[in-house]
Amino acid sequence: MGQINLARVDDRLIHGQVMTKWTKGFGTNSVYVVDNATAADDFMKDIYVSTNSTGGLSIKVYSATEVAEEWKKNQFGDDKVVVVFKYIKEVKEAMDAGLELKELNVGGVSKKANTKFVIPTVAIGDDEKALLKEFHDNGLEIYFQTVPDSKRVEYDSAIK
Repeated sequence: MGQINLARVDDRLIHGQVMTKWTKGFGTNSVYVVDNATAADDFMKDIYVSTNSTGGLSIKVYSATEVAEEWKKNQFGDDKVVVVFKYIKEVKEAMDAGLELKELNVGGVSKKANTKFVIPTVAIGDDEKALLKEFHDNGLEIYFQTVPDSKRVEYDSAIK
């Protein structure tokens, strides 16, 4: 049975911090990118999948419902996975479809209109805040952290 080493929201998806810092030390062998738009775009999907040669990690791209279906099949087989979601709303969609998460790292959400920073690298609006509250109230451990060696900020401290 596979294992989710990290579930993270980061709108940059795969970048240096994810590939070099979050995948080390966990025995990670795969990164699953979860973004509905990327999963529907064969060209972009191929770009992500072709990066698997760097660092020896397998890269797979799924929509939110597809990643849940993969989980329900066999809990990701033998993969030890970092699951990177582009959007908090896609975390909800995946969990509603059957993906089981115990904790969620929110580490990179860029500033947009009507959002506020909760840590220097995460800006959320009312919709994201409501989803995170729902997750938290249902027992999902949520924390905000940019990289493993930066300060981990628990949900209650960040959302005031």
